[in-house]
Amino acid sequence: MGSLAGKRVLVIEDEALINLLLEDVLEAAGALVLGPATTLQKALTLAASNEVDVAIVDVNLGSEQSFPAARLLSARGVPFVFTTAYARSSDPALEGAPFLAKPYGVRALLAAVEALLP
Repeated sequence: MGSLAGKRVLVIEDEALINLLLEDVLEAAGALVLGPATTLQKALTLAASNEVDVAIVDVNLGSEQSFPAARLLSARGVPFVFTTAYARSSDPALEGAPFLAKPYGVRALLAAVEALLP
């Protein structure tokens, strides 16, 4: 079993190919993948209605930004890492949240997610 054995990982990401890669990598590490949430509405629904251990949150979801979902995760005490291919966007309420720049490698992703877990 992998390093994330039994952990529920919410994936908030709108790119289909990245979602396939994330699912493969996370499942190989033993995680249960929730999502992917490809829209802000789906992200909010999944974040509110599921038990989540950790989340991977793409900042930009098409024409929307994921900050409301990140604030919800934060309010629920769920650790998360932001990912984006663009310059670091910010939301004052989420200042200091972990950040992983795209493109990122598998090792960097797993290290970032594992660092969020107790």
